[in-house]
Amino acid sequence: MSTSLRLSEKWFRRALWLVAFVFAGFLIGLGSTVEQDLPKIEHRYTMEDFIDKPAATQARNTLKDAELVRQNAQDALDQAELKVRTAQTDSTSARETFNNWLATRHATGQSDQDAELVRRTKALDGLKAAERRAASQAEAQQQIALDARQAEAQAQARLQVLERAANEGLQKAERKQELRVFLYRLALTLPLLVIAGWLFKTKRKGTYWPFVWGFILFALFAFFVELVPYLPSYGGYVRYLVGIVITVLVGRQAIVSLNRYLERQKLAEQLPDAQRRQDLSYDLALARLAKSVCPGCERSVDLKNVANDFCPHCGIGLHNHCVKCNSRKSSFAQFCHACGTAAGAGTGAAA
Repeated sequence: MSTSLRLSEKWFRRALWLVAFVFAGFLIGLGSTVEQDLPKIEHRYTMEDFIDKPAATQARNTLKDAELVRQNAQDALDQAELKVRTAQTDSTSARETFNNWLATRHATGQSDQDAELVRRTKALDGLKAAERRAASQAEAQQQIALDARQAEAQAQARLQVLERAANEGLQKAERKQELRVFLYRLALTLPLLVIAGWLFKTKRKGTYWPFVWGFILFALFAFFVELVPYLPSYGGYVRYLVGIVITVLVGRQAIVSLNRYLERQKLAEQLPDAQRRQDLSYDLALARLAKSVCPGCERSVDLKNVANDFCPHCGIGLHNHCVKCNSRKSSFAQFCHACGTAAGAGTGAAA
């Protein structure tokens, strides 16, 4: 039809389509913002909402105390092991010195050094006793650290059991919440789709058609694009089922409309030529002629053939002659292209 429009009208229609797309863009932006903010109406669950709080608190406190005891025991153990190593070094050094002295005494045979032997032996025994005491302290710290690790492991095991149970409750709650949020989104987008269908059926050719088409584009985008990232695992069924229903409804309407159109065309082709011309708008007739089809029956016609003054399919007049200059012209033209005379009642189809 664009070939039959005035130049200004073409640009106005393009501007109106731009208005439709811009309007749809702003609606889509608003809809996206609403879609993203919908989950905020629901409480965001965490594991703490489902865990046994008294038992978890007790397990965590036990775990914290056991960790503290273990760390302190480990620090004390490090100190005790250092003392053990020092005592062992002192004892070993003293033992080597004593052995050397004892070997010298046997070599010299000095019996008057028995008192020194007793003193050295007592000192060596004291160092060995100190080594044993340090080892006992280290073993005690090892036992404390072992008890702390076992208590820590037991507390950790109890806490893991509580967290697994809480995690199961969290997953169930999140699935229910996901379903509710999806239903919120569906309740928002599905009516938009229904309204868009009603607008398409009743208002798409009205005065404010740019806003109608903008809303239709927004509704389609909101349902079939914007809703997709938020669909649950079964949400695809909803989207595809709705798509099937819409396709069936639109397809059925298209089939019914096509059959009605064909029936109207058959009835129209049986009407007199003058009446059929009255039912055709000027712009529609020019649009069909520009596509080399008959304005009456829309079948292909060779308009360049000067012998084709009438449609060979439906018989409607395609060309006639100007009443003033007798130039051959389109029978749908409002003025003669040769002399500019207005087409009047006397411009019958050429024989």
